[in-house]
Amino acid sequence: MTPVDPHGVRILDAHHHFWDFDGPGYYPWLQGEYNDRFFLGDYTGMLHTFLPAQYREATAGYRVVGTVHVEAERSRDQEVDESRFLDGLHRADPRFPAAAVAHASLARPDLDGVLAEHAEIGFIRGIRSKPVTSSTAAAAASIAGAPGSMQDPAWLAGLAALERYGFSWDLRVPFWHLEEAAVVVRGLPGIPVVINHCGLPLDRSEDGLDVWRRGMRALAALPNTTVKVSELGLPRNRWERASNERVVAETVDVFGFDRSMFASNLPVATLTAPSFGEVVDTVLGGLPDATADELDQLFARTAARVYRVELRD
Repeated sequence: MTPVDPHGVRILDAHHHFWDFDGPGYYPWLQGEYNDRFFLGDYTGMLHTFLPAQYREATAGYRVVGTVHVEAERSRDQEVDESRFLDGLHRADPRFPAAAVAHASLARPDLDGVLAEHAEIGFIRGIRSKPVTSSTAAAAASIAGAPGSMQDPAWLAGLAALERYGFSWDLRVPFWHLEEAAVVVRGLPGIPVVINHCGLPLDRSEDGLDVWRRGMRALAALPNTTVKVSELGLPRNRWERASNERVVAETVDVFGFDRSMFASNLPVATLTAPSFGEVVDTVLGGLPDATADELDQLFARTAARVYRVELRD
């Protein structure tokens, strides 16, 4: 098979973040007190403005035809303000971002009003609202039924409300909550669900990967799910190329190319991956037998279908 030129692959980047440290928005996790328990480790390297200009610089030389912005944990009293900020970027260049996933606190009493405001901004395609999760697999049972968890009736009612607005749900939980998430998703057949970051397989031991595989298979068995092949970084700022390629291969094997989408997770990916090019090369390295058509599905067409983006060269 002819080697793939990574610089020629058409890319609709399905997950990244923009933030402006000089603007009116406030990002508590970035601009507030430093969190020494951040899941990837030291994150001081991304404590700076990251906007389309910085994104283009990071991806220079690659065929990025558009992006999907995912909420960047802006202050939760600025949920709609973040969408309006992104709309301004979209109007300046409809490719960066071409679509966006907003945030809404699902248990808030005025949720319908917030969702309606997001829906008025035409390129908002879905919501990412992270459920409460445990910090380790061993502690998973300790938060079951807690407010904001995936057993909280108020939170679940808010999640179900996304269907009324035609929104998808970006599901972001660590691997030890994937099977639990599959139970929730099974009850939401009318909502497209996008699993973030390969299901976050943060423990690459065989026992850890077995738990991850069970969760991924449970989610893949549900027809309304897709997955983002993204954020392969590990705690303590580690990037393990061989292990990452294995995760890529197994993820795509479970979901198929037509239900998998490439995403960079810039600028967060820079905390572990040496470069955007390394992320692309790792995905390609994990799929050495993929056809050109399969790679176009993975790198562009799946995300375009799910997030309703018109692909442009």
